Amino acid sequence: MTMAEFKGIFWWEWGHRFLGRFVGLVWFVGFVWFAVRRQIPTGWNGRLIGVGALGGLQGAVGWWMVSSGLEGRMVDVASYRLATHLGLAFFILGLIAWFVFELRRESADLLQARRRREIGLGGLTTVLVVVLFLQILLGALVAGIDAGRSFPTWPSMAGSFLPSESFDYVPMWSNFFENPALVQFNHRLLGYIAFAFGGYVWWRSRKSALAAVRSSYDWMIVLLFGQVVLGIVTVLYAAPVFVAIVHQLGAVTLFVLALKARFDAAFPAEQKISRK
Repeated sequence: MTMAEFKGIFWWEWGHRFLGRFVGLVWFVGFVWFAVRRQIPTGWNGRLIGVGALGGLQGAVGWWMVSSGLEGRMVDVASYRLATHLGLAFFILGLIAWFVFELRRESADLLQARRRREIGLGGLTTVLVVVLFLQILLGALVAGIDAGRSFPTWPSMAGSFLPSESFDYVPMWSNFFENPALVQFNHRLLGYIAFAFGGYVWWRSRKSALAAVRSSYDWMIVLLFGQVVLGIVTVLYAAPVFVAIVHQLGAVTLFVLALKARFDAAFPAEQKISRK
């Protein structure tokens, strides 16, 4: 790596580390502040401490990831560790988002809402959230080995559905994590599956009698479609940094919206009947 290349990544790395420490500080100060003022709701101490502990674990995983790029002549981190770091980040994000959804409602209201839950729709959305989480992990593998720049064509991959070199690596299992051809193919394929299944879940949400539930799923399917389009654009332009970042931000937004739809199906708000 040249000095110019090092300068190009230094501020990204420094900013990421600094922001991670700042997030930990915000959690600590916030938790202590509300604990001292006795403003933490009953039963929430353990859950909030758990979020802080996961944040600490994320810092440790982050160093474990970074250390993989300091071995021998390595100038990139190991894609497996990158996927682990990103997966834990999304798990923490999902947990915080769910807690926010809960804290915005009164406990008694949630108990009543639980009786109105849409079990079938909620179950399907749970599966969709898992599929999206797996797609995010595949995206981390794509980013970790720059697989997004290997086949800048769509819908085919260099004229093929599945590139001929997809299983060239030995041992064979390593192709699923290290071969750019197969890694990008898997990310594309799961993206198609997620979009098709997400469309089915959205169609099922049309049967809900609650406008708020249907609205949550409307937002989810709009972002899911937008994320697919962003993914295609990212591939066609060989993953320029700006487009790739927007695609990653789209994943964050979509993941939270899918969780919001899941929450609204599990704890539907009471719908008021308008009188004309």
